[in-house]
Amino acid sequence: MSGSRFPWEEAMSLGLGTLRMPPEIFWRMTLPELAAAARAMRPDVRKAMGREEFDGLMIRYPDGAAR
Repeated sequence: MSGSRFPWEEAMSLGLGTLRMPPEIFWRMTLPELAAAARAMRPDVRKAMGREEFDGLMIRYPDGAAR
């Protein structure tokens, strides 16, 4: 068994506490379903910036530019 364990305490806190799911619904969910429910709680969180977007920012705001 590896050293990393699934964070059940946090998952149960989200599902049973924050989302107020009945236990029978929570325990029947798959992990992708729980992840989708967690993302729905934070719809304003964007995905990580891609390389193309990062390169565009570097062109617009180069290091050492005069302010």
